[in-house]
Amino acid sequence: MDDLKREKEKHVKTAMYSFKNFWMTDSSFSVLFVILVFTVFVLPILIVYGHIGSVFISSVFLFLFFTGIFSSKEPVLVILTAILFTAQLSLRLVRYSDFDYDFYLWERLLGVVNMLVFIGLNVKQLFRNDRITAHRVIGAINVYLLMAILGAFVFEIIYIYTGSVIGGKIDLMGMDEDFSSYIYFSMVSMTTVGFGEMYPAQIMAKMLSVLLAMIGILYPTVIIARLVSGSNILKNE
Repeated sequence: MDDLKREKEKHVKTAMYSFKNFWMTDSSFSVLFVILVFTVFVLPILIVYGHIGSVFISSVFLFLFFTGIFSSKEPVLVILTAILFTAQLSLRLVRYSDFDYDFYLWERLLGVVNMLVFIGLNVKQLFRNDRITAHRVIGAINVYLLMAILGAFVFEIIYIYTGSVIGGKIDLMGMDEDFSSYIYFSMVSMTTVGFGEMYPAQIMAKMLSVLLAMIGILYPTVIIARLVSGSNILKNE
C-alpha cells in the first residue's frame, strides 16, 4: 500500500515538473496565445449569447493565474504567484459559497495584481536573452492581449467603485458577464479605433482610455525596436 502511494506521489511530482518545464520554454508562448485569443475574442461572444456562466469565466482566469506559478524559476516569484493564486481562488470560492459577505471588489483588485505580475513574468520570459524566434514574436502579442485584459479588469473596478464607467450602447449588470463589454472597450481604446457607440463616462475611465491608447501606440514600437535590435545582435555574433 505504501509502495502504491509512493508511486502515485512520484507520478504527480513528475507531471508537475514537466508542466513547469514546459511553461519555461518558448513553446509555451504559442499555447498561451491560443488561450488568450479564446479569452479576448471568443469568450465575449459565448458570454453574450448565454452559452457559459460565471463559473466558466472564473475558471479561465484562474487557469491563467495558475500558469503564472510555473513561469519563473526564482523562488520568490514562485511563492508570490502561488500566494496570489491561492488568495484569488479563495475569494472566488467565497463568492460561490453561502458566506454572507461579498468580497467582489477585493477579488477584482487582487485580479489586477495577479495580472500585473503575470504580465511582468511574460515580459521577463520574452527578453530573458537575445534569442529571436517566432515564439518570441507570439509572446510579444501575448503581452499586448494581457494588457487589454488588464484594462478590462480596471474598467470593472472603476464601475464597482463609482457606479459609472462606460456610456453609450451598453448595459452593465455588475457581474462577470460584463467582461464582454469591458474587453471590447479596452481593445477599442488600445487600438485607438473609436467606433463611437461606447465612450468613457467619467474622468477615471477617460484617463484609463487615454493610457490604454498610449500603450497601444507605444508598445508595438518599443517591442519591434527591441526585437530588431536583438536580431541584429545575433547577426553580428
